[in-house]
Amino acid sequence: MHLVVGYLATPSGDDGLALGIRLARSLNASLSICMVIPPDRTLPIRLPDDPGYDDALVEQAHQWLADALGSVPEDVSATAHLSFHESFSQGLLDEAERLHAQAIVVGAARDGLLGRHAIGTVTSELLHSSPVPVALAPRGTRYHHTRRVREVTCAVGTRAGADVLLRTAVRSCGRMQTPLRLVSLVSIEPHHDLRGEPGEVRERALTHARNMLEEARSRLDHGVATTALVADGDSVESAVSTLDWHEGDLILVGSSRLAQHQRLFLGSTAAKMLRVIPVPMVVVPNSDRHLDD
Repeated sequence: MHLVVGYLATPSGDDGLALGIRLARSLNASLSICMVIPPDRTLPIRLPDDPGYDDALVEQAHQWLADALGSVPEDVSATAHLSFHESFSQGLLDEAERLHAQAIVVGAARDGLLGRHAIGTVTSELLHSSPVPVALAPRGTRYHHTRRVREVTCAVGTRAGADVLLRTAVRSCGRMQTPLRLVSLVSIEPHHDLRGEPGEVRERALTHARNMLEEARSRLDHGVATTALVADGDSVESAVSTLDWHEGDLILVGSSRLAQHQRLFLGSTAAKMLRVIPVPMVVVPNSDRHLDD
């Protein structure tokens, strides 16, 4: 199994690298630290019109990658790669394809709150185009000392089509030897076109969520320790806030039903979850291509 970390010599890059190391160790996977340099990237070493500018650019980038590689513990197999592309996200996708990676790992945008997710331009592009899962590290992940994933939470939606997500969750838990927590979120938000008294509407939603959880559990590998629960709230954010989280936890969510085949598309529910979830999130595309390793 192979993971790619989209790296920059920034705190966000260090967060992504820290999560990549944790995932690689847990999954017994190899790690590629990838830096993509746009052709117009400027560095304070020399001016762009200096004949040695390009050499200085490459030299500095290689030094950053060497430093990153040097921070990887000896028990994790890692390599470093440098490429040039106009788009960081597309360059990273190209590297992931070239290296046959099963997932891409990135850090939060630099303006995010400590312990929370923040989506920048690059991450947003990955979340709407990647053919493999994208793992998002909350800001400050670099400060955590957890060596391995403790538990995987899988957010089971109320619609059909969660097979790829469940297979990914089960396979990951089996590989990491971690328990799996299935969660179905129930929220009754004002914009939903739901008929009936609020109590009746909520009860119908809860019943449907429980049925979805039972259906999901019936498909799981019995070798994976599994629990299931319904998170209930007036909004997605309030429902997610009722869940307990611990350092080392990880959540998997599926791609929106609007996604193109074999591509990611971050849905509105997952986007709302990102606002309040304090643990890494992995967004899984609607294709099982990434399960081929």
